Amino acid sequence: MATFETSFGEAHFGAADLGHKQRNRCLVKIADAIHRHPGGTLPHKLHAPKDYKAMDRLMNRPEVTHDAVLQAHCQRTLGLMRQVDGPVLVLHDTTELDYSGLHSIADLGSIGGNLGRGYLCHNSLAFDPKERRVLGLAQQILHERKLVGRKEGVQRKRQRKDRESRLWPRAVSAVGPAPAEHLWVHVADRGSDTFEHLAQHVKDGSSFVIRSLGRRQVQAGHDAPQKARLLRRYAKSLPLQGSKPVVIGARASKGEQLATVGIAFAPVLVQPPHVRRGDYEKRPLRLWLVVVSELQPPKGREPLHWILLTNVPVTNEQEAWERAGWYECRWVIEEYHKAQKTGCAIEDLQFASAQALQPMIALLSVVAVTLLNLREASRDEATAARPATEYVDRRYVAVLSAWRYTSQKPDMTVREFYLALARLGGHQNRKRDHRPGWVVLWRGWMALQNMLDGAEAVGFRIRG
Repeated sequence: MATFETSFGEAHFGAADLGHKQRNRCLVKIADAIHRHPGGTLPHKLHAPKDYKAMDRLMNRPEVTHDAVLQAHCQRTLGLMRQVDGPVLVLHDTTELDYSGLHSIADLGSIGGNLGRGYLCHNSLAFDPKERRVLGLAQQILHERKLVGRKEGVQRKRQRKDRESRLWPRAVSAVGPAPAEHLWVHVADRGSDTFEHLAQHVKDGSSFVIRSLGRRQVQAGHDAPQKARLLRRYAKSLPLQGSKPVVIGARASKGEQLATVGIAFAPVLVQPPHVRRGDYEKRPLRLWLVVVSELQPPKGREPLHWILLTNVPVTNEQEAWERAGWYECRWVIEEYHKAQKTGCAIEDLQFASAQALQPMIALLSVVAVTLLNLREASRDEATAARPATEYVDRRYVAVLSAWRYTSQKPDMTVREFYLALARLGGHQNRKRDHRPGWVVLWRGWMALQNMLDGAEAVGFRIRG
């Protein structure tokens, strides 16, 4: 039977260096098996006992670390980023991975307001905004939150290397600088709004768009000295430069809603805080402010309001809308977290040591990218009509189309594949129905994997 020359495991982990060729091959084989059955616990993902035992031996090898497993995929992602003709967004966010039930692992950090145990998983996801495509993980950091005393002094906090606020600048440094003539824009939410983080971007020349809390002191303009004002108040005082309708609430249970938003922009000098809370030069930062505000929001719903800071120049309305559009893509990483947890059941792992747990987190995090791309492509009119084989193996297309249409359809589009997959998972695809969620999609994906196994067992032939 004809198959792709390069399997999922070979593409993402083939260049891994685990200290021995046999370990490298084992990682590729396990990645392929889990990619075929991403949902459920590890015994569900790896049906064959020999595969499960091989996985367990591999994950417990001292050479097989989180970084060693993830490195090849991250290098692949950086290579794809260099091939993009246009801006690439590096979407940053942190999610909690809850392993409170793993009592055999002592070295886990505090999560959930000190009510649980696990990791802070800081993901840096590369995204092509023009093609609406996730390129992969550019970096991932597993952080163990340490409890400190309430009376810890400011200087002691500043000197502590494991400060949680340093996750953001650490991730930016790990991704590295963009090559000449390329634009990589780091995008992050309000949790990243520390002066230390902003200052690092300015110092190393890396581009960013960050949503601000609005609590900073700023001066209007970049040149003439002005009286410092609170950023939030200054943002509200700016006159709107334009407006347009946008779609909001796409991820809400009630579906999409149209809203009209206005935009304003201005150059600002962001002032350093009076009390130093990080490592940075205490001098103002020359940035640009972009404000997006919803006009006449309906009663009962909080209006959309973004205060964005960027070091990418904003000199006209078109550039302001582009910067706002970059931040709007940040929700993709929230969907990615759902793919990690709901789709790949990353919090259901049962290991007796952090040595084995961490590299499996890395492997499953790469697998989670698969349906994320498919789901995004199916929703975008620019990509929904493309062949599904651009995103998934043609064997999946052959089997799913044969199930849905009673005959193979090699030219099945991305949207047709997505809707058929959702129907296989129990979604009815009626006009009044909400868009299928992650549970339905992954239920369909697992059913499709089982169908493919059966088809290959009876010698199913692929047309086209």
